[in-house]
Order: sequence, then C-alpha cells, then structure tokens
Amino acid sequence: MSGGCPYFEKRHLLFKNKPPVEEDGDASQDGVNKASRGGIIYGDYLRLDKIVTAQVLQSELKGNKIHDEHLFIVTHQAYELWFKQILYELDSVREIFTSGHVRDERNMLKVNTRIHRIVMIFRLLVDQFSVLETMTALDFFDFREYLAPASGFQSLQFRLLENKIGVPDNLRVPYNRRHYRDNFKGHDSEMLLTTEEEPTLLKLVEEWLERTPGLEIDGFNFWEKLKINIFDGLNREKEKTEKMPDSEEKEELTAELAKQRELFSSLFEEKRHDHLVSKGERRLSYKALQGALMIFFYREEPRFQVPFQLLTSLMDIDTLMTKWRYNHVCMVHRMIGSKAGTGGSSGYHYLRSTVSDRYKVFVDLFNLATYLVPRHWVPKLDPSVHTFLYMAECCDSSYCSSEDSD
Repeated sequence: MSGGCPYFEKRHLLFKNKPPVEEDGDASQDGVNKASRGGIIYGDYLRLDKIVTAQVLQSELKGNKIHDEHLFIVTHQAYELWFKQILYELDSVREIFTSGHVRDERNMLKVNTRIHRIVMIFRLLVDQFSVLETMTALDFFDFREYLAPASGFQSLQFRLLENKIGVPDNLRVPYNRRHYRDNFKGHDSEMLLTTEEEPTLLKLVEEWLERTPGLEIDGFNFWEKLKINIFDGLNREKEKTEKMPDSEEKEELTAELAKQRELFSSLFEEKRHDHLVSKGERRLSYKALQGALMIFFYREEPRFQVPFQLLTSLMDIDTLMTKWRYNHVCMVHRMIGSKAGTGGSSGYHYLRSTVSDRYKVFVDLFNLATYLVPRHWVPKLDPSVHTFLYMAECCDSSYCSSEDSD
C-alpha cells in the first residue's frame, strides 16, 4: 500500500494467522487459546490494520517519495490521537460537574484524576516536538509543497479542546482576517458553534468555586474577615514605618505600603472586578475569585486539599498549553522562517500572537499569588466550630445544615 508500512498491510499475517490450539496449556496460555477459538487478538482489538496503514505520503503518490514526510504524518496523527483522549477526559469531567455529581467527594477525586491525566498528556505533547525537530528545515522544504492548503489550524479537535476548556471567542486572534470558525465548513463549523454554547470547564469551575464553604456572610464570612485583617496589618506596618528615622529605606517602605494598600483596595472593589471581567482581563466572577483565594489560603486544611490540587492542575493545563503553542511557534520559525503558512496565514507571526494571556483560560488563578499575605493575616479557622461540609455541597440550601453554617 502506498505510503504504508509493509509489515502491517491489512492482509498481513498479523491480522489473519492464529496460534495453534493447545488442549492442555497452563494459565498463561488462556489468552492465546481464547484467540485460537475465535476470540479477538491484539491487532484486531487495536484496529492496527487501519492505524498503521494510514500514513499515505503525498510525495510518494506524486512519484517523488520524501523520507521525512512519514515522520511528519505519524507525529501529527499521534497528536490527534492524544487530542481525542484529552477531549474524552474533558467531556467526562464536564459531565460530572453538570450532573451535580461533584457533591459526592469520590467523584471529585475522579475529576482530579482525570484532569491530572490531561496534564500528563500535555506534558507528553510538549516533549513530542523534540522528535519532529530531528527533521531539518531542508528536509521539510522537500515535501512542504505537497501539504498546501492543509494547515495545523484546521485541527478540529484542538479547536474543540480550546472551546471546551474555555478560550473566549472574543479574544481569539483572527485567522486569515476571518473569524476562526469561518475556516471550517458544514458539520465541523456546527460542532464548533455547539461547543461555544455549551458550559465550558472554566464556567463549571467558576460555579463550583462560588459554592466554596466559608464565603457565607451569615457564616464564617471569610471575605470580610480577610479584608479587616489585611488593612489592620497594613496599618500596623505603616505605624512601624513612621517611627523609623528618615532615610532612603523609610521612603522605599512607605512607597511600597502605599502600593500594597492600593492593590488590596482594588481587590475588595466588586465593581472594579466586574469592569475587568468585561474587558477580558479577568475571567472568574467576583465570588468565584473569593472562593479560589480562600482555597489557596487554607490549602493545608483537609477539606480544601482536593480543591487546591484541582486548581493547581488547571494552572498546569494553561501552562502546558502555552508551552505547546510556544514550541510550535519556535518550530515553525525554524522550519519556514517568516514565510506564509501552508494554510495561507502569516505563519510564524500568526502563531506568535497566540502565545499570550488572551489564550490563558485560568489566568485569574495565576494572579492569586499577587494577593498572598503573611500567614498571621489570614483569618483563623477553629476546626471545632468551622466544621465545613464538603465544599461542593456548601451554599446549597438542600445540602447545608445549621451545624455547618457557624
């Protein structure tokens, strides 16, 4: 078959020969015996006849077989298979959130496990560029003409992945001066539109964070206590600084305290936060931001450890997707310089514009470090009084009890 591996042709022995039947074999032969009786075998189970014969070299079809085109195809097919697995895990996580099953702590552990799996897959995808980069720019140039007008931008699965995680439509960089969806046709375009209208992972996490136990005004009221503690702490620092003799150090400390006061004043202004959300500079609601910061401060409390792990993994996804984009930019620059891409885009320059915070979905979680304060400024929790329910259950009247709202 043109472009395929001869050892895995559809009619190769791997797919039709079966091992001989052994009447009296040991337990280790059970699987072999089952296959010999007509059960499924390795190659059939994995559909290897389809997978390993799917590498059709366009250069070979044109009568000029280029060796490295095979590597290019296999690498990108591997990317697409991993994108499919990420989507599979992502859809299962979104289902757990939308069905309300996060109220069962065991399901929250499933969420963490599957999100962590996505993180590990992205680590693999970032490293996979090193294999593709064993091909030189000259090697790529030999068969690049056969790719046009195909382009990596046309990866439907990656665009679906972006949508389902929560890349906002209004912050996307236009591709060939067109809306990104206009580069897809028919069913593919409809699928993209559907995912834009479905709850994203970002939205589901936002709603989950808004239910963080301890935010209730008539309960622990974390936000108000934090505000009091922070400004009390800043006032004490200001008094200490004012008692210092005049010096350059005093001036620097005074200026720094003024900056800190302005920073934390903005943190506790809901209207300012909402304005930043409208501009796309923040993604989470004001209450969700409060929940996220509370989880960060109380991450060592058993009840908040699993939520903290989830938020950390979400930041890992953003980080790795950014690294993936950056590695892609570097590889394209190395392979084609500043030429236009095979799909007609500006190539390197377009890709470079996507490596920015506009494509970071959980950027608010990264910004939480801006608001870290000394531990003794954080409101104290008394385990004997603040016996919070599991965090996904709190702030839901059908789940909260008077015992847990103290």
